[in-house]
Amino acid sequence: MSGEWPSHKQVEASKAQSLADRTGKGKQKANEMQSEADAAAVPKHGL
Repeated sequence: MSGEWPSHKQVEASKAQSLADRTGKGKQKANEMQSEADAAAVPKHGL
């Protein structure tokens, strides 16, 4: 991320992923959120 703060989408996706990892629930939704956040980061951060 080149020293930039994570976007709101990335933070929310990370929280969802963490919850899914701990509980085993919502894995598909967490994966979708993570994909969206990653896709949005490409234009923003030039990844």
